[in-house]
Amino acid sequence: MLFKSISALGILFAATAVQADDPVTPAIPGVAAGGVVIELIKDGFKGTEGPIAHPDGSLLFTETQANNIVRIAPDDKVSVFLKNSNGSNGLAWTPEGELVAVQVAKTQVGVVYPVNKKKTLAEKFEGAAFQRPNDLVRASNGGIYFTDSGTRPTKEQPNPPPSHPGVFYISPSGELKRLANDIERPNGIQLSKDEKVLYVANTPGEHILAYDIAADGSIGNRRNFAKLEGWKQGEDKTWSSGADGLALDDEDRLYVASNAGVEVFDAKGAALGVIPIPNKPQNLAFAGKDKKILYVVGRGAAYKIPLLVQGIGSRAK
Repeated sequence: MLFKSISALGILFAATAVQADDPVTPAIPGVAAGGVVIELIKDGFKGTEGPIAHPDGSLLFTETQANNIVRIAPDDKVSVFLKNSNGSNGLAWTPEGELVAVQVAKTQVGVVYPVNKKKTLAEKFEGAAFQRPNDLVRASNGGIYFTDSGTRPTKEQPNPPPSHPGVFYISPSGELKRLANDIERPNGIQLSKDEKVLYVANTPGEHILAYDIAADGSIGNRRNFAKLEGWKQGEDKTWSSGADGLALDDEDRLYVASNAGVEVFDAKGAALGVIPIPNKPQNLAFAGKDKKILYVVGRGAAYKIPLLVQGIGSRAK
């Protein structure tokens, strides 16, 4: 009897030890209960970007290097939603069920799904092709805001063409405008819940930028909205926050994928806390039946985190 009790105690201790090693959320009032497990769904994807809620409660994200759009079902089963996505990155839904993507294989913005409704919305500005369309968000009036992060040196291309980053807008009538060309590396982009403010992540920068939106879709009153904890000096001696994807909850809190993890800010830009992620996050979105699951993707991995708050119910992202 004593042996059985010790054995049971050992099993219980082992289980507790495993649970203690799991990455968990800190307590963030109104956002996350402390100790909630950050669950790995799957690792080993070839690129992880552009997550967005699917109307059926699942999540879609772009596996950029594999040229796929991937679906994560509510039961965590993973499947390919769309092959040959032209290097789709950020995604947005239209009310008609069309999936719009910024695309990096042949650089353009356009509908990639359904396949029989593919069309290009924009591929050049002032005669020059886009360099690296990165992320987008669709307004309720049909206008589309998107970023082009430009070029930067890589191991494969140490001397790229001169970089011409920008923030662009495709109006509901289809007119293409450049709204900003003074951001070093614009990345994630998002609209406030009332669609009066545009947020832009500048990857090297210390702050998330905010702009007021005019009736014609143009932007003004640039300001530093939120200071990022992830801003730090890298091994190459350059400073960067790693600011990437952005998401909003139903109370207008802003969630930022950065070097620090998922940084959470209130509607006025005050820092509320940071959710650490095992792999450096690249993008994030609320999904699930009630949109109370925050999905985070980055560096080939996909995670999910049950939260206390839900994403905006009136739009996909």
